[in-house]
Amino acid sequence: MDASYHDLIRRRLGLPYEEGPDKTCSLEEAVRRHVEAGDTLHLGAAHGRANSLMREVARQWWGKAPRFTLAAVGIGSPWTALIHGGLVTRVITTFMGEGYPYPTPQALISRAVLEGRLEVQNWSMLTFPLRLLAGAMGVPFLPTRSLLGSSMEEDNARAGDFIATDDPFAGEGRVGYVKALVPDVALIHAWAADRAGNVIIAPPMNENLYGAMAARRGAVVSVEKIVSTEFIRRHASLVKLPSQYVRAVVETPHGAHPGGMWGMNVPELEGYAEDLDWILDCRRAFRTPETADAWIREWILEVPTHQAYLAKVGYAKLMEAKGRAHADAWVSELESLSAGLPTGPAATGGEWMVVAASRLLAEKVRARGYKTFLAGIGNSNLAAWLAAYELKRSGVDVELMAETGMVGYLPRPAEPYVFSFRNFPSSKMLTDIFHVMGIFMGGRHNQCIGSLAAGQVDKLGNINSTIIPGVTYVTGSGGANDITSSAREVVVCLEQRPTRFVDKVPYITAPGRAVRTVVSDLGVYEKDEAHGELRLTGIYGEGGEAEAVSRARAGCGWDLQVAPRLRHFAAPTGDELGLIRLFDPRRYFLG
Repeated sequence: MDASYHDLIRRRLGLPYEEGPDKTCSLEEAVRRHVEAGDTLHLGAAHGRANSLMREVARQWWGKAPRFTLAAVGIGSPWTALIHGGLVTRVITTFMGEGYPYPTPQALISRAVLEGRLEVQNWSMLTFPLRLLAGAMGVPFLPTRSLLGSSMEEDNARAGDFIATDDPFAGEGRVGYVKALVPDVALIHAWAADRAGNVIIAPPMNENLYGAMAARRGAVVSVEKIVSTEFIRRHASLVKLPSQYVRAVVETPHGAHPGGMWGMNVPELEGYAEDLDWILDCRRAFRTPETADAWIREWILEVPTHQAYLAKVGYAKLMEAKGRAHADAWVSELESLSAGLPTGPAATGGEWMVVAASRLLAEKVRARGYKTFLAGIGNSNLAAWLAAYELKRSGVDVELMAETGMVGYLPRPAEPYVFSFRNFPSSKMLTDIFHVMGIFMGGRHNQCIGSLAAGQVDKLGNINSTIIPGVTYVTGSGGANDITSSAREVVVCLEQRPTRFVDKVPYITAPGRAVRTVVSDLGVYEKDEAHGELRLTGIYGEGGEAEAVSRARAGCGWDLQVAPRLRHFAAPTGDELGLIRLFDPRRYFLG
């Protein structure tokens, strides 16, 4: 080759170590420049939550009534501060309450909803990101089978954001169309980015980064580490958001705290787990307005910078979070909790319920050839975990999935939270909501059985986890509606009392079409094509049948029918009790 070409290659074609405009700035500058009053803010949850950005928004806008609309897959404390402080007047979401380590209504959110200070538009775990995807693609809508027959179909149709119609290609049944959602700005936390804003995130990716791609004014991205463009090229397979969508990049180590970040086996990016004690303290603080005000002053308003926040959290807690992110951290954690593990064969009502539900799930997998479980949070999750382990021991090929993008995982002991980071390394695939909910659970080759919890269930199997008018805002659908809309069959697991087993739910979060079985601490309830109502078909223990039926009827809000012959479930085995107790040593779900 002529020397002039060698010179041209050297001068013009070398890969620069840094490339693109410098978009780095401080948290204060990023929020001041890019967040405006009246904005629809998309708070991303793609692997790591944008908690450092949320705190800066609260500091800058506190007391100014900016009337934000908040769009997020899930909202709970500490994001509750934005609602409690009056910064947010409308929410677009799938889940609103306390989530980690177990779900429960959030009192201050519930009060704001019931008093009319907060408008909520409820969606499901799949339909919410579908709206963002449509916005990113620049199309007006995308189709779905979710929401049909639920109260969300009616509410969102009235709002002009959802349409249900016959299949336009003359197929059977109806199809829904979700309207594109276009936020004004997206606030995202990620693992790394170069100065131009090419962003690395780790799977599982939850709703992915389509909200950032849809946003009118792009994304403000906080990252654990700002890296070179050369680093970005070496890890291009992990880049999920190119710089064209990013307006500002802020380096904020531990920016997801109190949430965590999984390390994804990149040595330069060291993971950290959730700060469980901090989260529980925050949850307790947000039970009353007075304690919430004190907490917000202490942890947001009087902490001027992210560096000051980390100093307040303290070196010891940050290092503990890094230690808990290790794949085998559960071993020592479980040992520290072992003194509280029950011994002996005596089972509580909650343990009877979980074991009975797991046996029924396993029976259905064997009888009908299901290949996957999609489990919700709570006792339904423990039941699916136990069933999966029992099936695998007997050679039945079945895999656990979780909505956020976990496929084929094996749950580790010591923490029953379904999205726990310690389950990521045992997964066979880490992806996003679209793959798990839209294809693997609800797609053409769907062979999935759902295991769900609920706030309320009625005699037809309809589920309410959204709102009890005049009483409380519960939490919203999460993935429940998508599962009942698309899974082959659903088993519901919840503790029984008349306020939860009701004649007719006041809000249909998830229609009961696919709900064939409900398992409670008092018995098993089933329905079939010939019997549209749930009826008592199984009881527990060695006691008298008449007494068990009487307890079940007393705990039921409708005129309960009883099958001619009841199944008597044998007592839980030592292995069954041992496994569920190891999964939930703090007894968050088992009670």
